[in-house]
Amino acid sequence: MSLTPVRACLYTDEAAAVPVGTPWPASARTTPAGDLTVGGVDLAEAADRFRTPLYLLDEDEFRARCRAYRTALPGAEVLYAAKAFLCSALTEWIAEEGLGLDVCSEGELRLAAAAGFPPERILLHGNAKSPEELRLARRLRVGRIVIDNLAEIPRLAALTSADAPQRVLLRVVPGVSAGHHDAVRTGVAGQKFGFTVAGGDALAAVGRVLEQPGLLLTGLHCHLGSQITSVEPYLTAVDRLVELLADIHARHGVQLPELDLGGGHGVPYVPPAPGDAEFDLDEFAVRVPVRLADRCKRHRLDVPRLLVEPGRALVGPAGVAVYRVLAVKQTGDGRTFAAVDGGMSDNPRPALYGAEYSVRLIGRPGAPQTREVDVVGRHCEAGDVLVRAARLPADLRPGDLLAVPTAGAYQLSMASGYNLVGRPALVATQAGRARLLIRRESVEDFRTREVSR
Repeated sequence: MSLTPVRACLYTDEAAAVPVGTPWPASARTTPAGDLTVGGVDLAEAADRFRTPLYLLDEDEFRARCRAYRTALPGAEVLYAAKAFLCSALTEWIAEEGLGLDVCSEGELRLAAAAGFPPERILLHGNAKSPEELRLARRLRVGRIVIDNLAEIPRLAALTSADAPQRVLLRVVPGVSAGHHDAVRTGVAGQKFGFTVAGGDALAAVGRVLEQPGLLLTGLHCHLGSQITSVEPYLTAVDRLVELLADIHARHGVQLPELDLGGGHGVPYVPPAPGDAEFDLDEFAVRVPVRLADRCKRHRLDVPRLLVEPGRALVGPAGVAVYRVLAVKQTGDGRTFAAVDGGMSDNPRPALYGAEYSVRLIGRPGAPQTREVDVVGRHCEAGDVLVRAARLPADLRPGDLLAVPTAGAYQLSMASGYNLVGRPALVATQAGRARLLIRRESVEDFRTREVSR
């Protein structure tokens, strides 16, 4: 794929461009003219060239985050969680950086296979895998499949044999509450994933798996939630999962060699205030392996290999969304709304979870005076609000460009066709050049899916 030049901003005078800081990509720079660059690419120039709404992905930022995980956890296996966002180019970057890939649908699995991702480094999970997905996974020879319910045990066993067993993990619910919203707290009982440790469901499921000669149980899998900023929940999960490993050893005489703690590592969406919590990878990399070794020693178990599945922590901070202001409206009660050309169809997180974002004017210097503005989308929902109470220049006007950082995860991956607006284009930035990874979805794309009228 050829590189498409957009205006390069690789300044020889370091004072000419000022680093922006958290929560923007490390390459983000502000120029004296009011421009913002990411990966050396001028965002306003990219918006003019590729139109808005526009998503940009800083390739170097993503790769650096992959390397940070591999460096911090040299003894662990790091798998990228595809649900955060996946495209063919990203799949190639993941493979080149030596990570595995965690997928949860036929679509993600087929895209990875078409991109040439090594199947032995793929893990398939999900609470409702279809028979077709399981057959595809077996045909592609994926490395691991996570069993999430009792029905999957005989269904998968029927596709295997003792001569060609399938490595599997068992998803368990350790009873640990973590995450920024009830909808994403997946480590507690009463939700759709996995087998609960309390009450013996997980232990009973282990016995069912071990009865199948074509299934090779290699370990336990859990996922606690999303946007977790403390290491403590993972330590509690280790305690409970090692106890389950000890029970499995006592009852069945086997020691499982792998323990997957999932992902959910939080990233900053707004400039941090003093004392704000942020997930500390270095702390995790020290305390979790030590805790795991200590608890295994107490139970006289071999220490299993650790697996982790970061998604948002790798791709979230690498993404930036750019919108164009269509209208600025002041109401009788003194509120100001800036309506942009995107919204909940490309970023449903504020409407779903009350997620908070930061936003800034780009493309020109703004007035020094600021005012409080609600940045809202174009969709026919009162809840279509992207950023509430943002501080923006008082001279904000139609035609201005607004940039939103930390836009790489759970935005394009959850985008919809609401109001037939169409999903935005995605551009990769690196070394002052941009290349179009995904084109903008058009009205013609919607129309061609119709087969009769």
